[in-house]
Amino acid sequence: MSYAIEPWQLRWQGLAVDQLHRTESTFALANGHIGFRGTLDEGEPRGLPGTYLNGFYEEHPLPYGEKGYGYPEAGQTVVNVTDGKIIRLLVEDEPLDMRYGNAIEHERTLDFRSGTLRRRTLWESPTGRRVVVRSERLVSFTQRAVAAIRYEVEPQDGVQLVVQSDLLANEPTAKRTNDPRVAAALDSPLVSDFVMAEKARAVLCHHTKESGLRMAAAMDHEVDAGGADLRTDVRAEEDLARFTVAVDVAAGNRLTLTKYLGYGWSAQRSTPSLRAQVEAALAGALQTGWDGLLLEQKAFLDDFWEVADIELDGDDELQQAIRFSLFHILQAGARGETRAIPGKGLTGPGYDGHAFWDTETFVLPVLTYTVPDAARDALRWRHSTLDAARERAEVLGLKGAAFPWRSINGAECSAYWPAGTAAFHVSGDVAYATQQYLHATNDEDFDREEATEILTETARLWISLGHHDPHNGFRIDGVTGPDEYSAIVDNNIYTNLIAQQNLRAAADAAERHPDVAKASEEEIAEWRRAADKMAVPYDEMLEVHPQADNFTKHAEWDFEGTPQDSYPLLLNYPYFDLYRKQVVKQADLVLAMHLRGDAFTAEEKARNFAYYEAITVRDSSLSAGTQAVLAAEVGHLDLAFDYLVEAAFTDLHDLHDNVHNGLHMASLAGAWMALVAGFGGMRDHGGELTFAPRMPSALSRFSFRMSFQGTRIGVEVTESEATYRIVDGTELTTKHHGEPITITADAPVTMPLPPAPKLERPKGPYGREPRRAAPGQPGTDR
Repeated sequence: MSYAIEPWQLRWQGLAVDQLHRTESTFALANGHIGFRGTLDEGEPRGLPGTYLNGFYEEHPLPYGEKGYGYPEAGQTVVNVTDGKIIRLLVEDEPLDMRYGNAIEHERTLDFRSGTLRRRTLWESPTGRRVVVRSERLVSFTQRAVAAIRYEVEPQDGVQLVVQSDLLANEPTAKRTNDPRVAAALDSPLVSDFVMAEKARAVLCHHTKESGLRMAAAMDHEVDAGGADLRTDVRAEEDLARFTVAVDVAAGNRLTLTKYLGYGWSAQRSTPSLRAQVEAALAGALQTGWDGLLLEQKAFLDDFWEVADIELDGDDELQQAIRFSLFHILQAGARGETRAIPGKGLTGPGYDGHAFWDTETFVLPVLTYTVPDAARDALRWRHSTLDAARERAEVLGLKGAAFPWRSINGAECSAYWPAGTAAFHVSGDVAYATQQYLHATNDEDFDREEATEILTETARLWISLGHHDPHNGFRIDGVTGPDEYSAIVDNNIYTNLIAQQNLRAAADAAERHPDVAKASEEEIAEWRRAADKMAVPYDEMLEVHPQADNFTKHAEWDFEGTPQDSYPLLLNYPYFDLYRKQVVKQADLVLAMHLRGDAFTAEEKARNFAYYEAITVRDSSLSAGTQAVLAAEVGHLDLAFDYLVEAAFTDLHDLHDNVHNGLHMASLAGAWMALVAGFGGMRDHGGELTFAPRMPSALSRFSFRMSFQGTRIGVEVTESEATYRIVDGTELTTKHHGEPITITADAPVTMPLPPAPKLERPKGPYGREPRRAAPGQPGTDR
């Protein structure tokens, strides 16, 4: 079974209990603050239940075989908070359970334009009574603390219906980890502080045992039974609140229950304050009403799609996947507001709910050019954690700010220091995203209030981490770059180039806002000198850039001798062997050529891409999108299309067999990146927006939209030409394949596409070709 192919929605027909674990992720709803996994209304059967509040976590000790100086002490794991999605139905005295009776018809639909998850079921009870159940669920983009569910039951014969609407805390789940310390922390992590139930409303307030965070969840209801007499009841205890409706419904009539939910949490505010917050959220939701919430949701999404939509002709399934990707990226960050964007968004507990550098390098570019306010808010979260980053740098004997490899609250949570502590490029990634946002928006308030401090504190890190060598310039040694199959290397080019741009941006910011930067003329001059002298290794014999000093001298990995079931390599081979061989987990030097393409010539890009294509195994979902961008730029258009497809279908086709833990936000963003930056050729080096579109043979037309400095533009590409138009705004000057053009509101510009170079397709590692589907799934051979 699979999803129906439709342009604006994701629909699954039939139940397929064995697939619930992955459809709960793909059908997840979120707004950046609240996240609901797409579990069935009844709560069972289920794969992995999940309700999340962004930033709400529990602490636990980190596991170490041996202690070491500077190792982080505490881990953080996202908590499955109070579940308000549960609505159970009894037909006469028989509970609707999709495992019993007969689900004659059943389908669920995630609608990208309405922002809701709909369900329709025709169910026959074991004794032959039939009911049609329809439900629609939303997590509001416009009312941040609000979610709502409309639940309708229409019996085919007159029956007694009983509906139970729950708030359930400490929901039992399957053990998610083999570490007993983590498992213990997540076993009933919520401690009751307050319960209330009256009329159709209930409130549950809890706090976590270790982290001490407080949260509140509240529900209220509206019931319509077409005038029939109702019996209702509400009660609450420590971990359960339940509103019950009993009614006799005649054939042809229906029972409609509308459930409004309010969620909030805080590390500082009291339980009474949180109760007040969620009850206020309910008041606002009730005032707006179900129909009003639907209208607000659609209006929000209409505006989003006006600035963000991508259309393509030639592959209907890919069209659906691209919009699915954009919708989930929006859900991850729309209303985060001073919270991180986790690697899995709010779709599941994967990666313990941590945020990584994925956010700044992959997700924020999408938001920067479509929903810039969301990008700004994510960067404000980083700014709010600067004190923790300074403390981490100090522990490591450094100056400035060292942002964490993985975290929820800003403190480092990685127990594996080669990939964690040594991955200093994270600080450069934050600075890069900060500068990219500034160029795309000209946000002067953010520049003064947050950006300058981020840029200058990260610049101070590089000066204390690197050193001047009279023979090789400014070196940054002993670091881990994006490729996690290489660790503790000298002069990782990605790290050095991202640091170079960081240093120059910091110097510019300090001169714009000297009172904020508090940098002397000597310090600013040192930043510029280090940037100008930055070491960028080059292998003269091979005529390629090694991703770090001596990388191209390492022994080659035996790809043909590596069984396919031995991937991902990190689970089947010792790290020490990976570290000393030429094998790349994910784009590293290739990523540097995308983000810092201004530092390479076209010829260098082509040679480098071919070299690293042969040794990159893509054991990370971060890689395909970036490889698509560079493949398109250097002229391997069919290969670029194949990588676009892999990025777009990573979750829909569960290519990494882990969608049950949530979606991969960076891979979803990689699909956008492959289309807009790859085939659209969009670049923004130095704040100058340019395009160099190309058309792959698999498509006949594509178009995309984006925003730059307050102007919304549309770009449409066919086999022979590209047309640029203003969607909202007055004028924009840009370049098409290096030629300056000016677009005005009443004068679109059409330019011819230059012919793509005729290049032989480079070979990748044996058996690691791009994939559209997992083995055994439809589309494997495409």
